[in-house]
Amino acid sequence: MQEAIDYLLEKDTIFKTIIEQYGLPKIPTRPQGFETLVLLILEQQVSIDSAKATFLRLRERIQDFEPAIVIDLSDAEFRAIGVSRQKTSYIKALATALLNKELDLESLPTRTPQQVREELIKIKGIGNWTIDIYLMFCLQAPDLLPLGDVAVVNTMKELLNIHEKEAMETHAKQWSPYRSYATYFLWHHYLNKRNRTITYQY
Repeated sequence: MQEAIDYLLEKDTIFKTIIEQYGLPKIPTRPQGFETLVLLILEQQVSIDSAKATFLRLRERIQDFEPAIVIDLSDAEFRAIGVSRQKTSYIKALATALLNKELDLESLPTRTPQQVREELIKIKGIGNWTIDIYLMFCLQAPDLLPLGDVAVVNTMKELLNIHEKEAMETHAKQWSPYRSYATYFLWHHYLNKRNRTITYQY
């Protein structure tokens, strides 16, 4: 991590500003596998805390968190737990792909980020944001900038006065090969500025 921090400090003054204001960010990690992907589906377009509460209710209901068990839950049971119809269909699409061996999660750590993206994007309901976060949190990919993430986009607007995603991508090229670490700094600033604390673990 220190190598990444030194590199980013040399490339862009915003990282020094963030450290001076809020200290160093923590590097979020999550276990690889089905459970984390389900949680990421639940986190789409809602707060992490809200998604985590729903996920914990789901895990309490299922206990043995396997695709074959999850897929047997009725849509009504999902709704009772607080999962929308749309996200229920996404979770079941993921479970189906695993059961049909169309997706092998255990092989993903041996693949490049682009290969992982090509595999996961085939699953209904798994888009680039979900894939970026899985790559960063679970597979520790060092060089991703998830511009589908509201906090990242808003922080770049605040700190850099850049408002177009294309311009954000261009500016962030100088952060490569440590754009994931840059993202952790941006999240760190976003949360601290708003006095928010998030626990990424479940």
